[in-house]
Amino acid sequence: MRIGLARVSTRDQHPLAQEDALKAAGCDEVFTDHASGVLARRPGLEKALLMARAGDQIVVTKLDRLGRSLSNLIELAELLRERQIDLVVLDQGVDTSTPVGRMFFSILGAIAEFEHALMSERTADGLAAARARGRTGGRKPKLGARQVQMARTMYEERGADGKRAYTVAQIADEFGVTRPTIYRNLRAPSMHQSESVISQ
Repeated sequence: MRIGLARVSTRDQHPLAQEDALKAAGCDEVFTDHASGVLARRPGLEKALLMARAGDQIVVTKLDRLGRSLSNLIELAELLRERQIDLVVLDQGVDTSTPVGRMFFSILGAIAEFEHALMSERTADGLAAARARGRTGGRKPKLGARQVQMARTMYEERGADGKRAYTVAQIADEFGVTRPTIYRNLRAPSMHQSESVISQ
C-alpha cells in the first residue's frame, strides 16, 4: 500500500500540487499536514504512521515534507526502518525498497551516530575545561548552603498549635524553586548532622 504525505506551511496554503503528485504516483491514501513551527503537531503524519504496515510505502514529494529538521528526519527514518516501512521521495528519487534507497537509511544512521559522537565529545571537553578551572561539572546548585539552612529552619519551625509554620510549597515560593528542589535539600545531610537525614 502506498500512503502519501503532504505538508504545507502558513506561507504556502495550497497543498493541491503535492496531493496531485502523490495521487499520480499511485498513493491509495493521502494525508496533509498544515504546520509551520518545528514543534507543531502533525496529525497527517500520525495517521499515516498508524495506517502503515510492514511492506507499505510512505510517499512524499520532497524530503523536507517529511521532516522539519535533520534530527526529526533521522528520527522518522529510523522509525520507518524499524517498522519495515519503505520511504519514497519523488523529487529526489529516493526509494528505500531498492538497494540504493536502503543506502539512504544507512547514511542517515551514520549522520546520527556522528552527531551523537560530536555531542559527547563537546560535553567531555566542557567538563574537562570546567575541572581545569576548579569546577566539578554539572549544573550549579539552585540553592546555596545558606539558603538551604534557611529552608531547613523554616521547615522545622512550628506554630503555637504545634503544626509546621510553613508548607513546602510556601518555602519553594520564597526561594523561587520547585517543591522537589526543597524536598531534595531537606533530605540531604545538614552541616550539623552529616549522618542524619531530615524526614519530610
